[in-house]
Amino acid sequence: MFQKEISQLNLSQIKSGEKRWLGALKGSAIALLLKEISQNSDRLFVLVARNNQHLAQLESELEFYGVKPTIFPDWEILPYDRLSPHQDIVSERLSVLSNMPAKGILLISSTTLAQRVAPTSWVLGEHFDISVGQKFDLEKQKQRLIQAGYHLVDTVYDHGEFAVRGSLVDIFASGQDAPIRIDLFDDEIDSLKFFDPETQRTTTKLEHFKVLPAKEFPLKEGRAQFRDRYAEEFPTANPKKNPIYQDVMEGISSPGLDYYFPLFFSKKEMLEQSSITSYLPNHSIVITDRNIESELTQFWKDIYQRYEDRRHNVDQPLLAPEQIFFQQNQIFEQLNQFPRIIASDEVFEPKAGVINTSAEQPPRLAVEPKHQQPFHAVKSFIDAAQHPVLLVAESAGRRESLKDSLRASMGEIPVVEHYQEFINQQYSVAVTHAPLERGLEIKGQISVISENQLYEHRVVQRRRKRQHEVSEEFLVKSLTELSIGAPVVHIDHGVGRYAGLVTLCIDDQDHEFLQLNYADDAKVYVPVTNLHLISRYSGGDPDLAPLHKLGTDAWNKAKRKALEQIHDVAAELLHIQARRHSKPGIQFELDHTTYMQFVSGFAYEETLDQANAIEATLYDMQQAKPMDRLVCGDVGFGKTEVAMRAAFVAVQNNKQVAVLVPTTLLAQQHYESFKDRFADWPIRIEVLSRFGSNKTHLKTIEDLAEGKVDIVIGTHKILQENVQFKQLGLMIVDEEHRFGVRDKERIKAMRADVDMLTLTATPIPRTLNMAFSGMRDLSIIATPPARRLAVKTFVNEQTDATMKEAILRELLRGGQVYILHNEVDTIERAAENIRLLVPEARVAVAHGQMRERELEQVMQQFYHKEYNVLVCSTIIETGIDVPNANTIIIERADKLGLAQLHQLRGRVGRSHHQAYAYLMVPSIKGLKGDAEKRLDAIQRASTLGAGFVLATEDLEIRGAGELLGEQQSGSMHAIGYSLYMEMLEKATKAIQNGKTPNFDAPLSLTAEISLHMPALIPDEYLGDVHQRLLFYKRISNTDTQEKLDHIRMELIDRFGVLPQQVKYLFTVHQVRIKAEKLGITKIDLSKQGGQIEFSPDTPVQAMSIIQMMQKHPTFFRMDGGQRLKVMVMLEENDKRIQFINDLLDELMRGLN
Repeated sequence: MFQKEISQLNLSQIKSGEKRWLGALKGSAIALLLKEISQNSDRLFVLVARNNQHLAQLESELEFYGVKPTIFPDWEILPYDRLSPHQDIVSERLSVLSNMPAKGILLISSTTLAQRVAPTSWVLGEHFDISVGQKFDLEKQKQRLIQAGYHLVDTVYDHGEFAVRGSLVDIFASGQDAPIRIDLFDDEIDSLKFFDPETQRTTTKLEHFKVLPAKEFPLKEGRAQFRDRYAEEFPTANPKKNPIYQDVMEGISSPGLDYYFPLFFSKKEMLEQSSITSYLPNHSIVITDRNIESELTQFWKDIYQRYEDRRHNVDQPLLAPEQIFFQQNQIFEQLNQFPRIIASDEVFEPKAGVINTSAEQPPRLAVEPKHQQPFHAVKSFIDAAQHPVLLVAESAGRRESLKDSLRASMGEIPVVEHYQEFINQQYSVAVTHAPLERGLEIKGQISVISENQLYEHRVVQRRRKRQHEVSEEFLVKSLTELSIGAPVVHIDHGVGRYAGLVTLCIDDQDHEFLQLNYADDAKVYVPVTNLHLISRYSGGDPDLAPLHKLGTDAWNKAKRKALEQIHDVAAELLHIQARRHSKPGIQFELDHTTYMQFVSGFAYEETLDQANAIEATLYDMQQAKPMDRLVCGDVGFGKTEVAMRAAFVAVQNNKQVAVLVPTTLLAQQHYESFKDRFADWPIRIEVLSRFGSNKTHLKTIEDLAEGKVDIVIGTHKILQENVQFKQLGLMIVDEEHRFGVRDKERIKAMRADVDMLTLTATPIPRTLNMAFSGMRDLSIIATPPARRLAVKTFVNEQTDATMKEAILRELLRGGQVYILHNEVDTIERAAENIRLLVPEARVAVAHGQMRERELEQVMQQFYHKEYNVLVCSTIIETGIDVPNANTIIIERADKLGLAQLHQLRGRVGRSHHQAYAYLMVPSIKGLKGDAEKRLDAIQRASTLGAGFVLATEDLEIRGAGELLGEQQSGSMHAIGYSLYMEMLEKATKAIQNGKTPNFDAPLSLTAEISLHMPALIPDEYLGDVHQRLLFYKRISNTDTQEKLDHIRMELIDRFGVLPQQVKYLFTVHQVRIKAEKLGITKIDLSKQGGQIEFSPDTPVQAMSIIQMMQKHPTFFRMDGGQRLKVMVMLEENDKRIQFINDLLDELMRGLN
């Protein structure tokens, strides 16, 4: 497209220090031009963007035209921050520095270029290679990795970590996308494989790789250098008082050390080799944006400002900005060693070396939803164009709806995968999808039309590339580790306390047991092969869990009572379900064209879960039975949009919609957002709450009855007798659990007739969903919207300094702060303190004992930024969204529960800024066990969507209570949540199959197997107790041979070849799975034979047992009605295994 311009540039002749000016690069022209230049050149093109936003834009444009640029990422923290860059970022930076591409395109932002990097002599000399077949001395390599800044851990999840287990070494090396497992045979490397950090299973093989340092400075080797340079730079400071200095001497990298990194290198190295340009190949060509000067000037202003604010702490002196960053003139001096091109979208005045391209400003082709043909501008543009036109939508879904909208006027438009295909196929018009912000217009050659040219107000949402999906098992696993003293339920003995794993020697063989302690110092040892008999007790506060006495009837009574109740619950669930299915509901019609137009007004891209929830809801609405769907999702994950789309479809079918919310504030907020979203449609929306005068209320109620109002939003006022609807089609309930019992009954009554959509942020775990399958349909939204970063969580001691730093960090970037102070008596005093500490803050107070009106007013003012600090009580747990509030400081965090901490933390991070949560405690050392565990858990579960995980514990219980209703949760407390759920599921299935659940039969038919051989996971094979427990539990819970095989493969993959004891463990469980199918409750076989017990309702026919006895009269005899005695000498373990397997197989054949 740019042949003329390229020949004018004549890059083969350009010398270092020479300049060219490229003007009129309108739209995304620069990306296409660069692609065409770099394709036919073997030089490296360094593209310097103005800032990080501009960089992201250029990256997506280059990728659109088919070039994958190398990106040198920014630290993404503020200068002199007390935070360190993310380990993934450090890894990427080191990877680029050590493998600088020789050709292609390198993309970097001007502010990143202004920052010094580690000197070339260190980075390029620091890596070592590892390849298959090489000798590998474990101890030496361990030291080497630690020297290079890697952390030795138990399990590798993140860059910069490594683990050693026997002959396996796992390492997540810098610059690699996945961690690598090194398998040693003796002292040489047998194989190298990548593995997935979530599942810890290996994926693909590789032959060799490079180990780069884990940090951008030599933390361990550079200590002496650091000590000397520190003394030289800060002669008057006392290093003993600087924790960062102390940490370096201990070999610890503490957050914020990165701004002292020059001290790890000599002055000379930092002077001569610390610029990124010293890493570039000599033949590189540098392309800079015309406006980077102003960007750099502003950047230096910010640096100085932050330096001035922070430099006065004598004990923690800072390096001068010039030591960490380059001045503007230095940067241009470095760039001028290379040939340079200065690019601009404006036209340059003609002079030697100036070339203005033929690109033009892409035209605005606005879509007008109210017009008869909304897309008339696009259509007439395409008709008039004498050259190919490519339309670019942002996602595949939007591409399809764009095609649909244009079909009427332009017929079927072909879809292409990417730009290159469009050029090759020579279409005159086509459509594709890519995150392209700026179009392209070259007269007589090509037009690329981006979606931004069609819709004015769209917020383009980018997926961060680095969003790791978090597997649920991993999260649940890390939070639900059994700690000593935790309450555990044993199905036969009741609730005891976990006392660890013990190994006991029985019959000269080691067996591993779980020790449970009961009342009066009684102990029960549960063999690890029978872990399916126990479950965690989660039924409220673990300290209040009952402790049962062995040998009494109390536990059986509790179990019986719970079982009877479970029967009722199961029957009721099925009854509700039957009633819903028998009643005809409203069958909504979906008009695609209008619906698609409504969808295009949604300013964000749907997340996968959200799209699924929407699809499921609309599907339900089109069925003839009443919908009853529950949508769960973490705060701010886009449940409202699901509701709005459902409401839209209902209104298009001339039905009315009621939206029921728990508080006046929420009613107001929903009203505003519904008004905004439906602004282009002739739909009348009203609100019924305590706001507004009586007169308007009566008018609204009257209009509702006459059908003049389409959507009404309100508090429980909607449920009053005097509110009548003309034809209500859809009822949307937000946070149902916060309504009173009476209101809930009213809602229940309506449920059987109209379509119901319930939204809740209280995560309801999937286990619940299993048990209630069919009662309510459930959609879970667990993926965060694009560009929402996880909330960074710190646990700090509360001092004036930490408070001030936290508040200022937020106010300086123009944000707002919540401060949670949970004692109403002292809240005013706390606010006064803040006013003295941070005079520039505008502080307001909100708590539950204020009058409702006053509270509303404060919240509204805070929302409209009249105040920027809100000191409040937990009243904000469920409140309005303040997108601009991105820091929350929670005082006395040690006094709050997990769910509450999570809910509160969810108040911030509602936009794409990095949000911070500070959990303040009086003293970190003085934290008591439980509080410490909670704060630790919440700090670890900082991933988005973690509400889901934290939910496991305390929310499981709340969630269950909600679905079951009040009286049931009592018996759940008695026998523990997991057991309750298990039993409920069984009962529901039984009733569905028309049987009465038998409550006298031992509960779950689990067979107890003892083959008198050591079946355990030895300590030396897997040292971590938690991991061992987890595997025991997973193996015990398997119910098919296939699942057992999966776990076996995983063990071999992660920890090496199975020792004999582990093989026996799997054998025992293979036997157990067969025995359970045959209704056998117990198998006990030792060297001298043993016995097999059958349950009363075993499917095995008496006949087949008799036949077996006739075949081998000396082997078997019956002992009572249910027990078969085995009289065979089975000395060797393998013989015993063979014998029992043959016997069970024979019985299985008898069944068929």
